Amino acid sequence: MSQATQEPVLNKVSKLPIDEAKWITLKKLDYTDQTGTQRTWEMATRKTRGKAGVDAVAMGNILVHPSKPPSTMIVIQYRPPLDAYTVEWPAGLIDADETAEQAAVREFREETGYDCRVLSMSPAQAADPGMSDANMVLAMVEVQLREGDPMPEQRLDDGERIERVVVPLTEFYDRLVEYATKDRFVVAAKLFHFAAGMQFAQTQKYVKFPEQG
Repeated sequence: MSQATQEPVLNKVSKLPIDEAKWITLKKLDYTDQTGTQRTWEMATRKTRGKAGVDAVAMGNILVHPSKPPSTMIVIQYRPPLDAYTVEWPAGLIDADETAEQAAVREFREETGYDCRVLSMSPAQAADPGMSDANMVLAMVEVQLREGDPMPEQRLDDGERIERVVVPLTEFYDRLVEYATKDRFVVAAKLFHFAAGMQFAQTQKYVKFPEQG
């Protein structure tokens, strides 16, 4: 992969004819609401959903190191629709012939270089229900690190440039807030919501955790 030499530049925004769209399309919905009123809705839908019945998977991850506190790896990449760098967990589309769990392991290896162990898989969740029927699952994965091992090489597709950042879990929420204040940076909602939930549970009186034995 060639080295980056400049900041990304959004050169032009134009209308995309539906018959030229490779990944998504638009649909018009006619429906009857709860009061019997006839209504319409506009929606986007992906063209790539395979046998898993789910479009994408995100990998919430825990990095376990023998001498460092538990951490997570976030990824930063330029997203043209926002013309900004997004701060996210590793994620990707599920191929037509693979399961969500297989996609989680593959995508995590491609974006981070690490092999992971899947701890759990969530049910399918709506990604943006007001605009699209796109859905996704959250895979929680674990990576066991060894003392002194270098960070492995990524296996990125052509055109992908993904920066990896390791963040201690104790700093997770504060680091995302910090990123959100930087110019041309946007924190992905699903990532921030997870970190905000952790922060809320740790700092507010509403959630009581049992004492650890």
